[in-house]
Amino acid sequence: MTQIVEHIPLEQAAKPLLDFYSRAGESAPELIAINGKEMPEPYRELLVHDDDMTPTLEKFHGERIHLRLIGREQSENSYVREVVLEAGPANKPVEFGAIAIHLKHFPKHSQQLILGESVPLGTILGSHNIKHQSHPQAYFKVQSDPLITEAFGLSKSTGLYGRCNVHKDLEDNHLAEIVEILPPA
Repeated sequence: MTQIVEHIPLEQAAKPLLDFYSRAGESAPELIAINGKEMPEPYRELLVHDDDMTPTLEKFHGERIHLRLIGREQSENSYVREVVLEAGPANKPVEFGAIAIHLKHFPKHSQQLILGESVPLGTILGSHNIKHQSHPQAYFKVQSDPLITEAFGLSKSTGLYGRCNVHKDLEDNHLAEIVEILPPA
């Protein structure tokens, strides 16, 4: 089972998500830190590991994953987006996420795909053979707020689980900081 190597506060690890709420002037849902060992199945299988989420979700759901953009912001060196990852032609929501991507650490062609806003980062990393490591920072539970409830197509607020993760290249540069929340099993 994955061990969290770096200990940082959940609020810092969840910065990509919390920043979206802050910029919108909205209150973020409360994230409650939990130990990965306390995560119930199937969430533990899907979240408590050092692998990329896109291939993990593709294997679990047996379908290709694509993304639906909810919001984005871009500066000279950073690109942040809020997305729903969806599985297959039925567009089944399989993850709500917020990600800060450091474009300067990606080849130009990969940057273009990232900015194209339809291919998940995990797919780009794999298909372009970008060497990297995944470093989970924290695990949490959260009660879905109206944004997350709607993104997953839920009829009411629901208890969910997630993780905060960092992708680093082999030179230890941060490629991306990611907050990943899964829908109900």
